[in-house]
Amino acid sequence: GSVFCSGLDFGHIVKNLRNDRNRMSTEIVDTIKSFVNVFIHFKKIIVVPVNGPAIGLGASILPLCDLVWANEKAWFQTPYMTFGQSPDGCATLTFPRIMGEASANELLIGGRKLTAREASAKGLVSQVFLTSTFTQEVMIQIKRLASYNPVMLQNCKALVCSNIMMELEQANERECGMLKKI
Repeated sequence: GSVFCSGLDFGHIVKNLRNDRNRMSTEIVDTIKSFVNVFIHFKKIIVVPVNGPAIGLGASILPLCDLVWANEKAWFQTPYMTFGQSPDGCATLTFPRIMGEASANELLIGGRKLTAREASAKGLVSQVFLTSTFTQEVMIQIKRLASYNPVMLQNCKALVCSNIMMELEQANERECGMLKKI
């Protein structure tokens, strides 16, 4: 397809709940929390080829992935304030860490849209590939990774993630706590 992820419109979901809104909104937030925790605790390498727009949660989870490759036409945006939502996917921790506080605020508060090249320059994306060769380039990279020792890949990921694991869990907890208040 031409879109990586159009995000989650939490406000829309809650507005359209018919019955016990508090219980259902809590279930939705718990589902988001569990979804993000899968990324935090996943032991194998997570490779993400972003073929188009990555919006909201789709952009926020990218720093939780190990390799993010983007099509040159992809773009990234977290328009949380536009929809009256709080950030999710640990973006309040990961975005300032990888791109600095000013750029993180532009995305999380200002809702600025980043091109693939800007996202790469800021550290959100590992590599940008041409649209015409995107699939082929991604497959070459995946085959290269698949040739590596899987135990060593897992060990390397564990070492890289070990220092930030607790902070990610706490950020996910805080962000989902804010979502419950909306």
